[in-house]
Amino acid sequence: MASLEEIKGIINSIIYYNNFNGYTIADLNSGGELITIIGFFPELQEGEEVSLTGKWVTHREYGLQFKVETFNVSIPSSIEAIEKYLSSGLIKGIGPVIAKRMVSHFGKDTLDIIQFHPSRLTEIVGIGEKTAKKILESYEEQQGLREVMLFLQNYGVTPKHAVKLYKRYQDKTIAIIKENPYKMAEDIVGIGFKKADQIAMSMGIEYNSQYRISAGVKYALYQIHTEGHTFCPEEELIKNAAELMGLDYDQVAGVLMDIVVKGHLKLEIIDGERVYYSIPFFRAEEEVALRIVSLVLTEIDNKIIDLDKRIMEVERRNKILLANSQRKAIEESMNNGLLVITGGPGTGKTTIINSILDILEENNEEVLLAAPTGRAAKRMEEATGREAKTIHRLLEYGFSREGEEQSFQKNQDSPLKADVIIIDEVSMVDILLMNHLLKAIAPGARLILVGDVDQLPSVGPGNVLKDIIESGIVKVVYLKEIFRQAQESMIVLNAHKINKGELPQLNMKNKDFFFDRAQSNEEILKIIIDLCTSRLPKYKSFNPLGDIQVLTPMKKGIVGVKQLNKSLQEILNPPDKYKLEKQMGEGVFRQGDKVMQIKNNYNIKWLIKETGEKGEGVFNGDFGIIQTIDVEEDRVVVLFDDEKLVEYDFNQLDEIELAYAITVHKSQGSEFPVVIMPISWGPPMLLTRNLLYTAVTRAKSLVVLVGMERYLANMVKNDYINKRYTGLRQRIRSKIEFLGEN
Repeated sequence: MASLEEIKGIINSIIYYNNFNGYTIADLNSGGELITIIGFFPELQEGEEVSLTGKWVTHREYGLQFKVETFNVSIPSSIEAIEKYLSSGLIKGIGPVIAKRMVSHFGKDTLDIIQFHPSRLTEIVGIGEKTAKKILESYEEQQGLREVMLFLQNYGVTPKHAVKLYKRYQDKTIAIIKENPYKMAEDIVGIGFKKADQIAMSMGIEYNSQYRISAGVKYALYQIHTEGHTFCPEEELIKNAAELMGLDYDQVAGVLMDIVVKGHLKLEIIDGERVYYSIPFFRAEEEVALRIVSLVLTEIDNKIIDLDKRIMEVERRNKILLANSQRKAIEESMNNGLLVITGGPGTGKTTIINSILDILEENNEEVLLAAPTGRAAKRMEEATGREAKTIHRLLEYGFSREGEEQSFQKNQDSPLKADVIIIDEVSMVDILLMNHLLKAIAPGARLILVGDVDQLPSVGPGNVLKDIIESGIVKVVYLKEIFRQAQESMIVLNAHKINKGELPQLNMKNKDFFFDRAQSNEEILKIIIDLCTSRLPKYKSFNPLGDIQVLTPMKKGIVGVKQLNKSLQEILNPPDKYKLEKQMGEGVFRQGDKVMQIKNNYNIKWLIKETGEKGEGVFNGDFGIIQTIDVEEDRVVVLFDDEKLVEYDFNQLDEIELAYAITVHKSQGSEFPVVIMPISWGPPMLLTRNLLYTAVTRAKSLVVLVGMERYLANMVKNDYINKRYTGLRQRIRSKIEFLGEN
């Protein structure tokens, strides 16, 4: 292994800089010799003096380079270096002309003047008091970020994470980390307990200190939350935390009560067992339970007279005949403060919602419609002909006028102006989002929750829809009848068969549900590629990008998301000298790629080119196509399904992923003309009946399963439900009992 060397010099030019992770290629002037350096840095500037340690490597195309392991940036000392540094544009308020004037006036003292005597900057023509203040703030921010990066590089923290830490803690970053290095694991995604623990150990924190154990327990509980649980049983929490920290069970158990006493965790007894909550999830469950009971006990003031007559008018006007279960759902929606309507595909949920809307609007009641994702909201809007929003948009999530952090502007102090609120795809709603929704419902308003309780639960913690139903307190209408028009679809019939534990009927002539047999994962991959690129486009002119969606249970392996995306990208959007690319880790974004937004961004701007309409907001689950990649401006432009053009800076690219294939979990709330799904071996706890059911119900026109029938049979038989630790069901019951006694 080559030993590390040290070199010094002045940055001559920046060849490449990655805003996302700080990766840099630059030319260094070291004693008159130009050396190419590569490594991870804060944003270096021409003229800066640096001291670097690293090793020499040979690139097959670019030759000898110096790969930097650690670095130190010195303040430019010569007049030429200072002017070059200030001319770079790094310091806001200073351009080449002002830089020249400053150096001519202050000489080698220029940087000291900026830092220690900024009022003197007004001596320069073109700099007023406001500009002088801006220059000082920008200079201090750059110096602060550098200091943080230099401090953290000694502990193996990447520049990307150092930037996130600095943005979070600003000039207090180093002080906060020195005081409590474990706070990094709590606040910054990507810095886990082990990295924070490594830093803490190097700072002298004892291996078995209460401080360390407290941090380890909180992190172990956080990991439990990422699996969908709102609490963790005592024995499991202690075991997990002890394993994480390399301690004995008793060492952790001895500190647990102290953590509770200090208010960092909440101890509860659920079904006779001691369990622990993080405070936000405890409060969310408590508040959701209380507000649900309050809705259940709401007396309906504006009852509709002659409801039977109104329902018959809806049937006549829309030329439909409602089933008894549909009629019951409509009646209950008019007579209850909270109603749940649940059923599978083809059971008439849309007809019920439209009928409810007709009656309520005739009664002059204000109704709001929403769903958890952008695609689900769009489907709801298309089905009803009325505006539907994401729940986040409905609750006006964003920056308040006073604060810097984003929050829900609609809440108990500023509730939604509506008589009735209807939420679709409720199985996707987690406990935290449900809490925010219920807070924003005004006293006297009614709530109708619509969803399929047999689908996969929310990605976030909680099992809200199931818990509400199983509480036995809320009025629930179950839809089980499949209507005649839906009976023609094998997708609908097979979805219900799967849900009942019966094998689906396969490959019926002129139908919409097929199984393509394969004997290995390699063969499955080959068939999926052939289906996407040739067979299905020829079969019914299905567009490989717009109509066909590959869903898979797994992230890894030959038929996992990563490999499927790589293989499909190579075939559907191969490299071309006319297509620009952007490398991202081991993968690449390319012009023409199909991508999906994977987090809600309420502030990113969009433009509809045809109409000139502008707005803000792109949401988790939105699909689009990369239009252009500008490597000079560090931006990517994506055209989304609804014709919205959105520009992403390179440092925002963690918000999108390739979407030729996605996991079944990420497909929730979406609908696609064609769904293709690999069927092969996988962990039994993953290959479950409700996962298969969820995947099948995402298809509108065609389902093609590819793989081995024995694994399909195993999935249908496997009714394993990964039990989630939640206490909402019990809390609703206890609240109704308490309020009933009072």
